[in-house]
Amino acid sequence: MKKNGFKSGFVTLVGRPNVGKSTLMNHLIGQKIAITSSKPQTTRNRIRTVYTSEEGQIIFVDTPGMLRAKNKLQEYMENAAEGTLGAVDVILWVVEATDFIGGGDRRIADQLRRVKSPVILVMNKIDQKEKQQIPAYLEAYRKLYPSFAEMIPVSALRSVNLDSLREAIFKYLPYGPKYYDDDTVTDQPQRQITAELIREKALRCLEEEIPHGIAVAIDRMTERPDGSMMDIEATIICEKDSHKGIIIGKNGTMLRRIGSQARREIEQMLEMQVNLQLWVKVKKDWRDSDFLIRNFGYDKKDLGDL
Repeated sequence: MKKNGFKSGFVTLVGRPNVGKSTLMNHLIGQKIAITSSKPQTTRNRIRTVYTSEEGQIIFVDTPGMLRAKNKLQEYMENAAEGTLGAVDVILWVVEATDFIGGGDRRIADQLRRVKSPVILVMNKIDQKEKQQIPAYLEAYRKLYPSFAEMIPVSALRSVNLDSLREAIFKYLPYGPKYYDDDTVTDQPQRQITAELIREKALRCLEEEIPHGIAVAIDRMTERPDGSMMDIEATIICEKDSHKGIIIGKNGTMLRRIGSQARREIEQMLEMQVNLQLWVKVKKDWRDSDFLIRNFGYDKKDLGDL
């Protein structure tokens, strides 16, 4: 194909939990789609987003952080992450800026040695380190995995070096069709994004031991006939009665706080007013129930294709 042809392809982001994959993806496409928090295991599902320019189209596939599974939900998350490796055109391995390489990164390196796609090391959070330290950190990862196609230090939060990262990605993408319209930024349904935004606010508001054990189900999402407002009813699922009390808070203060923060972002996404009502239910050990994790949107059947 001629040199000025259109490039397109699929790019997955992999890495340990909490290295900034979702923040990086949001900043690469210029819009918030994936939820973020300081707590590990924030991302549970594959999330596809789309970046389109004159040069081509990149379909990013954000994945849960790679970890050893301790329950059926984590098994699903592990399959979601590892299942993308052999099906994409480029792999972004996102790490933090450090020369300490733990068991989690060594395990990822072992998995990447079995794939044929080019791997770009993305060293994130360089804004938190002294500039002169970065070359030594990169060299530590090069010794672990000598086959990197590129090694690019970035700060996702500060949008540092993201143009260089996009250029590197396009270098390794094949020529191909435009998979999505120019104005498409994600293939995620609005209901799913809404549920994730509510879960994000709960993650940010709640105590450390609770977030891993919550899910959000959208019970109703209906636009009023005159188009003036979206009525949304959602349930936050937790695993223990004691957690339910914490999520609701004294006189309902915590639940109102979560709802207020979520409503603002949902209104920005939908570009209309939102009437959001939240409830809390206990489903004991739901993370170890195949039936319940499917009900809450984590279905292994959906992991077959990118």
